[in-house]
Amino acid sequence: MRDARDVLLVDGYNMIGGWPELSALSKNSLEDARDRLLERLADYQAFSGRKVVVVFDAYRVPGLGKSFAQYKIDIFFTKEKETADECIERLVGEYSHRRRQIYVATSDMVEQHVIFGQGALRISARELLTQVEQSEKEIQTRLRERSSKSGRNTIDAKLTPEMRQMFERWRRE
Repeated sequence: MRDARDVLLVDGYNMIGGWPELSALSKNSLEDARDRLLERLADYQAFSGRKVVVVFDAYRVPGLGKSFAQYKIDIFFTKEKETADECIERLVGEYSHRRRQIYVATSDMVEQHVIFGQGALRISARELLTQVEQSEKEIQTRLRERSSKSGRNTIDAKLTPEMRQMFERWRRE
């Protein structure tokens, strides 16, 4: 069966320019900013349950047009003479399904109107950053709760008494 999860299409360079941490990072290394964006979106994808697809504009890069998965996120670098907006518009059509909601993260006002006309919902760069930060806080809270319930998060807590005895014998030999 096809993946019926809701889809979040992200204009990658728009997020890098709109998120203060990534914008500062991109001044030294655009590749590092892309990697950091993908890491954060991978955590968000796992937490939210939405399928995340990131599109990077390679409009002026001849012959690129490739797609691949990294961190379980689908990543598209647009084809030569194709903008990220055009690629996102195409993907909205490809991912449309009766039981699936499509979200597009971009702060480009023209793009927001176009995708809204196709039935997708828009999320600005700032709104997505807020959602990502909230999911990161929730993940940390859940990890703290889990570790406090079991005391210290050690391997010893997961061992059976027989295994503990066996390791203790080995240690003493």
